[in-house]
Amino acid sequence: MTIKRNEKPELETQMTDETDWYGPDAATFGDRLAGAREAAGMTQSQLARRLGVKKATIVAWENDLSEPRANRLSMMAGMINVSIMWLLTGEGEGMDGPVDDSEGGLELAGAVAELRAIRGEIRASAERAARLEKKLRLMLEQGQ
Repeated sequence: MTIKRNEKPELETQMTDETDWYGPDAATFGDRLAGAREAAGMTQSQLARRLGVKKATIVAWENDLSEPRANRLSMMAGMINVSIMWLLTGEGEGMDGPVDDSEGGLELAGAVAELRAIRGEIRASAERAARLEKKLRLMLEQGQ
């Protein structure tokens, strides 16, 4: 690129409508992970639970403080529906850009995520109730 006198150079990394938001020059591994996780309608806690790691681990990955091992990376890519290569480099099958908040998709994805969380809580409560019922039955049988 040649610059003429009194002319300002154009910044090649300047964001435009045609910018690759998640490409190697515009985003980090953490940026891509956070964007894909949100697009998949998952919270950090939900992804952590599904991967078998702590939420703090997901936070560290999204803040580029650490990176996952290959086995977790592979599992995670499948869960958030992107390729491993896209997560690492921004190239390959992934997302085109940030999801527009004006679309109803985010509200719907949030509602689905909330419903999934509620179902998990109900399942956990049902399991607790079943364990308590079993204890009570045993106590009644032993007491009579």
